[in-house]
Amino acid sequence: MTTPVAPDPADVSRATLEHYSQRAAAFEEGTRDHDVSQNIAALLRAIEARPPFAILDFGCGPGRDLQAFEARGHAPVGLDGAAPFVAMARAEGHQVWHQDFLALDLPVERFDGIFANAALFHVPSAELPRVLVELRATLKPRGVLFSSNPRGNDEEGWNRGRYGAYHSLETWRRYMLAAGFAEIALLPARGPPARPAAVARQRLAQVENDY
Repeated sequence: MTTPVAPDPADVSRATLEHYSQRAAAFEEGTRDHDVSQNIAALLRAIEARPPFAILDFGCGPGRDLQAFEARGHAPVGLDGAAPFVAMARAEGHQVWHQDFLALDLPVERFDGIFANAALFHVPSAELPRVLVELRATLKPRGVLFSSNPRGNDEEGWNRGRYGAYHSLETWRRYMLAAGFAEIALLPARGPPARPAAVARQRLAQVENDY
């Protein structure tokens, strides 16, 4: 893996989405039986609203976790930048938004929770503060962001055709706090490679609005 000083966001999106698009069927097959029920449960436990919950599955891929949320009676919306994933999830009847992680267009205060499972590590560190603020803005007051990412030592770069930023837990916490999230809880890592998870709640006092 190389570590560029300042990656071009357009190059990051293009190459990473191309990587997943070319391997969409294999990815769906290889991840179909992955058990992320612990992560789903962590998000649902943290949400304070009355169910059913409006949930954004950020980086939903072919839609495996959308099905899991729907089976629990909630109202998820998927988001992914890879067109084949969007088509696969929509073919299963799921609502999915086709959006690039680095060019989001999200409604304000729309969701009770965001499920970002192995997704946000594809955002370059230079773009991460902006993306986290945009995600916080689409949460309702006291909404919850769940994120799970491969752990690292704050290195980033190209890794087998995909761009990844592998933050330490302390660095990730700093990013979340700077974006306005509070009450951050770290969860145990599970499975190889280690993917520690964090649950963060939106601040009651935001940058532009007080609640």
